[in-house]
Parts: sequence; structure tokens; C-alpha cells
Amino acid sequence: MTTKKFIPALGYDFLSEYYDLAIKLTMPEKKFRNKLIDFVNPVADEKKLEFDFGTAKNIIILKQRFPKSNIQGVDIDPKIKSIAEYKLSKAGIHAELFLYDGEKLPFEDNSFDKIYSSLVFHQLDKLTKIKCLLEIHRILKPNGELIIGDWGKAKTKLMRLTFYLVQLLDGFKTTNDNVNGLMPKYISDAHFKDVNEIDFINTSIGTYSYYKAKK
Repeated sequence: MTTKKFIPALGYDFLSEYYDLAIKLTMPEKKFRNKLIDFVNPVADEKKLEFDFGTAKNIIILKQRFPKSNIQGVDIDPKIKSIAEYKLSKAGIHAELFLYDGEKLPFEDNSFDKIYSSLVFHQLDKLTKIKCLLEIHRILKPNGELIIGDWGKAKTKLMRLTFYLVQLLDGFKTTNDNVNGLMPKYISDAHFKDVNEIDFINTSIGTYSYYKAKK
């Protein structure tokens, strides 16, 4: 399997093991992660997927709060997958994790009731954002929900200024779309309906926004 080139967590592969620490130091982690799970609003018989699960922190919170939830994860980064599997094992939580090649997601059409992601799309250029959203649209069931938590349009001048730190690490080319408020447009361009920014949290390094849409 040939894996498409990707931007690792924190922009560089050698920094991936420090990702959780960086989030802990720069963001209100408990608040933004639990709010994301609130918006996912898990129901036991739903089939859910986290797109680019990172170190599995969201999956752990979801399963701790909703133990009967059916949740799977997919990511492009083998190193991150190893970290996630270790953290899941340590927490005593089982969740199926998959790798994909950056192109086609390894699932059939109409497979999931809900798909969510956090801090993923700001690492993707415009074309890749839309391609990933189209793949997510493909594997969602009709009327399935998409929930995205990621950097959004800065709500204050201070938030715009502090977001330059994220851009220095993850690149201006991929992050400009987020801070310019273009994520709702890209979600709509991928054929989703009822696209809305439903909430946001101002952090020490920018505005973290929540988006919701339906297939």
C-alpha cells in the first residue's frame, strides 16, 4: 500500500510523541474534547467512526462516557496508530483502529451513522480537504451526521495573532483556509447539507470551532 504524504501531528514526525503534552499545555483539553463528544451525542446502536483518531484521546473519553458505543477509528499515520493502541490498552478500552492510504477510506458506502474528527482538516490543503470530505460523505449512511472540531475563523484579533503559532508548525498553506472561515464552504462543496458552525472555544492558540452537517 502506498501512503500519500501527510503532515504528522505538530508538523514533524519526531514531535508526534509530544502531541498530547502540547495539547494539554495550550488548550482547555477536557472542555474541548468533552464538548466534541457532546455534539457527537453517541447512541448505543449507532455505528460511529473517528476520522484521523490521533492518540485516541477522544475515543477513550467517548467509551468512558458511553461504554456501549460502537466506535471505530481510521488514521493515516502508523506511528500515531501505535501510540493510540498503547493508550487504549492502558485504559482497558477496545476499539478497532484502521490505517488508510490517504485516498480511499477502507469502508463500504453507507457504513456509518456518525463520523467525527478533531484537529485534522487544518493539516490538509484545499484539494485534500474536499477529497476527504467526499470520502466521508460516501461512507456515511443517508441522513448520517458529520461533526468536525478544528481551528476556525478567529473570533478576536488576539485569537488571530496567537494562531500564527499553529501556522508556523502546520504550515500556512493548509491552515489559512481554516482561519479564513472556509470550512463550512468546503463541507457544502462535498455535498453535505445543513452545514453550520454550532459553537466555538477560544484557546490560547486560536479559535477552535465545531461544525455539524448531514448527508
